[in-house]
Amino acid sequence: QVQLVESGGGLVQAGGSLRLSCAASGRTFSSYTMGWFRQAPGKAQEFVAVFAWSGANTYYADSVKGRFTISRDNAKNTVYLQMDSLKPEDTAVYYCAASRVSWLASGANEYEYWGQGTQVTVSS
Repeated sequence: QVQLVESGGGLVQAGGSLRLSCAASGRTFSSYTMGWFRQAPGKAQEFVAVFAWSGANTYYADSVKGRFTISRDNAKNTVYLQMDSLKPEDTAVYYCAASRVSWLASGANEYEYWGQGTQVTVSS
């Protein structure tokens, strides 16, 4: 079983930065692929980034590539999303998720465990 607790959301000005954290329970954290998703008001859920448990492979949505960085600290059972050069269109509720697949999963249906979500608001 995996339980995820997110933190780090808040208000930030355009061009600023935030780092989201997602702490996972259990000792098998390193065996899970970890992903980030977001959902903005009036928009569908969107894949953001993923860090596969096999190797050190990452993959990003085109909309955040070059600005966001996903990382993980297996010793701390924590996955991070470093968000730089934030734009108003990044405003959304951000969710972390865990998957048992070993590849770069980008579909929500591939994830079994989800955090509660944390609000990120970027003002212009």
